[in-house]
Amino acid sequence: MKPAVINNIIQLFESFFNEKVDDVEVLPPSGSYREYCRLKSRNRTAIGAYNADIKENEAFFSFTANFLGNKIPVPEIYVIGEKRTFYLLEDLGNTTLFDFIGQYRQSDGFSESIINEYKKVLRQLPKIQVVTGKEVDFSVCYPRAAFDKQSMMWDLNYFKYYFLKLAKIPFDEQALEDDFQAFSDYLLTADNNYFLFRDFQSRNVMLKNNKVYFIDYQGGRKGALQYDLASLLYDGKADMPQEIRGQLFKFYLKELKKLIEVDSNRFKQYFNGFVLIRIMQAMGAYGFRGFYEKKEHFLKSIPYALKNLDYILNGLNLPVEIPEMVKVLKGLSGSPVLKKIGASGKGLTIRITSFSYKKGIPTDPSGNGGGFVFDCRALENPGRYAEYKELTGRDKEVKKFIETKTEMADFLDTVKSVIKRSVEKYLERGFTHLVISFGCTGGQHRSVYAADMISQYLKNNFPVDVVLLHRELE
Repeated sequence: MKPAVINNIIQLFESFFNEKVDDVEVLPPSGSYREYCRLKSRNRTAIGAYNADIKENEAFFSFTANFLGNKIPVPEIYVIGEKRTFYLLEDLGNTTLFDFIGQYRQSDGFSESIINEYKKVLRQLPKIQVVTGKEVDFSVCYPRAAFDKQSMMWDLNYFKYYFLKLAKIPFDEQALEDDFQAFSDYLLTADNNYFLFRDFQSRNVMLKNNKVYFIDYQGGRKGALQYDLASLLYDGKADMPQEIRGQLFKFYLKELKKLIEVDSNRFKQYFNGFVLIRIMQAMGAYGFRGFYEKKEHFLKSIPYALKNLDYILNGLNLPVEIPEMVKVLKGLSGSPVLKKIGASGKGLTIRITSFSYKKGIPTDPSGNGGGFVFDCRALENPGRYAEYKELTGRDKEVKKFIETKTEMADFLDTVKSVIKRSVEKYLERGFTHLVISFGCTGGQHRSVYAADMISQYLKNNFPVDVVLLHRELE
């Protein structure tokens, strides 16, 4: 984020809240070209946003007003700058549903805690699609008012040119184009008079105070119900177990039927088609960001997408003939280029552990040795207070104590500066393992909080796999 942009956002904050900004934290970039920062004053925090695309901003502003009016949990927009390229948003914290999955995933799949968060999301999704879909102003949608033929062909050709061609996948171009036309025509026969969020996935769901909130819906438009459900349940790196997918699919239908009548069999048939086009759209994005823009961490999602694709193709039964498209999709798993990416996707694994010094420093199971051990015992200990003794560094009361009564923020800034150099060099040199451990007296409060925060920092900033373990809690 350029200094001029930051200065404009600071001025907007100070003029609106009449408070001086004490700290600005530039947030990591995502898959879009929008830029965000967190601003802090003595009494409040807010998210500052900059986007030069005014039409996209107008869609976001309009949708937000509609959502809030229908009690859909989205961030409040505090103020919009004069040129409508800068605006301030409610700060929903740092924890996305994707982060939560990483923290609470069990060795055999999703924990009950993760499933419960998904159910919170799926209680809201039909309301977003059906209720707001009746009132939203589709004239502000950008770049298209509907997920129509043109939109589908854009996505399919995005997949063809930025994924198939850059990954050197052979195909008959005319036959594939004919199949794309037939496939999109079939999808357009689904009922499509609902609000389509467009990028409804785990990184666009925020968790705060035991509630879910939705962000990044400025690409919304009119479309079919199945697309957003496909986006969520077949979200690549979330790596949802298939049995959980089935459970959540049924849960969604139950919630949807509270609002409209649904033919479950017909819905499911269309659903599989929309899963396919969503996976292809996502793979086009991975190809553009990864192959073309050389942002390698986007390529790490490809093995997950291929796994989902294989599952759908094995049970595919669509009432439309698309032989070349199916042939190409089934052949992706055997591609030498993609196999190499799948292997490199296992590159650097960072094992982060919280522990109690009373029980010794954790060992490195990879056998490489080395890494970092950080001692959190110099920080104020929540465990010394009766109200926190039975809680952990993941409970909101303890988090608040640590964030307001200790110097943890400064401590973690130092940790980040120390480990950043090693992570960058390990990636550059092709190393496969790094261990980072945080210790405190009981391994229950400070070390747990620190391990969670650094885990999140690494996931958001580097193309690495993070294994998080709270030894004394588990």
